[in-house]
Amino acid sequence: MSESNTSEMTIGIDLGDKHSQSCVLDAVGEVVEEARLMTTPAALRQRFASCPPARIAIEASTHSPWVWALLTELGHEVLVANPRKLRMIFTSDSKTDRFDAAQLARVARLDPKLLHPIQHRGPRARADLGLLRSRDMLVRTRAHLVTHVRSSVKAFGARLSGCSTAAFGRRAARQVPRELRQALIPVLRTIEELSKRIARYERRIEMMCREQYPETRVLRQVDGVGPVTSLTYVLKLEDPRRFKGRSVGAWLGLRPKKKPSGSRDPELRISKAGDRELRRLLVQSAQYILGPFGKDSDLRRFGERIALRGGKAAKRRAVVAVARKLSVLLHSLWLTGEVYEPLRNARRERRCPQPA
Repeated sequence: MSESNTSEMTIGIDLGDKHSQSCVLDAVGEVVEEARLMTTPAALRQRFASCPPARIAIEASTHSPWVWALLTELGHEVLVANPRKLRMIFTSDSKTDRFDAAQLARVARLDPKLLHPIQHRGPRARADLGLLRSRDMLVRTRAHLVTHVRSSVKAFGARLSGCSTAAFGRRAARQVPRELRQALIPVLRTIEELSKRIARYERRIEMMCREQYPETRVLRQVDGVGPVTSLTYVLKLEDPRRFKGRSVGAWLGLRPKKKPSGSRDPELRISKAGDRELRRLLVQSAQYILGPFGKDSDLRRFGERIALRGGKAAKRRAVVAVARKLSVLLHSLWLTGEVYEPLRNARRERRCPQPA
């Protein structure tokens, strides 16, 4: 690369697990270099350390957080493209690494906003999210093993009694049919060990909420929002001032899609465009709020009104609507630090009844 035009150049990098493809465009959009390099910190530093500041576009992926941090440290403007928005790349008939790198560079050169760039979190937040994800993986693994044990026992005409998942490994061992003990006892021991490890993770998460993220306390005022959901919410949003009003619900993909045509405005499913992990946790909280153990609140009454429209579809819509409203409520509590009043709207309506 000649240094005369480097500052006006745009670079697209298609990140791969072992190798990445780069494409360099000059000030008028001509390809001046294409290269294949190792996806390692040493290789990227060697290639871009001596390069004058340039605009570099990469796609969000497993490697993009550290690549973004490294290239930013080297003085480049790094844009991390949202892959859900890059349909022109995904739907191409000639999709190759070289093509993807060139497309990233061209879009970044013409209008960076078309990339819908995302901002990666800092290393501390990513590490803490890693702890939450490790716990979630163990919980999912334990659930799969519990399902395997229950279905195996049913196939022999027996049935295990109900109990909490944490106590399942210990209690089920006494009820497993003799013919299946050799096959299932090792699985039950694994479930018991997973429960112990999950409990350790949860104690660590509780301590993190108390010592490192005290802002989670105000979110946990809401019934159904525990340490895992509140900490995930804080780590995913990082700064509540990034969002205004109800935009956080749309950011999480909890807003219905819009596709009006003429006089028709059909009711569509939610976009699911945001963070899947946090959206799933908020939906679980909404299910608890609307469930048999949920306390009376404005959120619960709001969901019940939607569910009364009838059918399973109405109940599903109620859960999603409560999750969306919950995401906005948590954002508001985080910003203001207010004491949560579960029945604030209900009390206000009693004081100021609607005119007949």
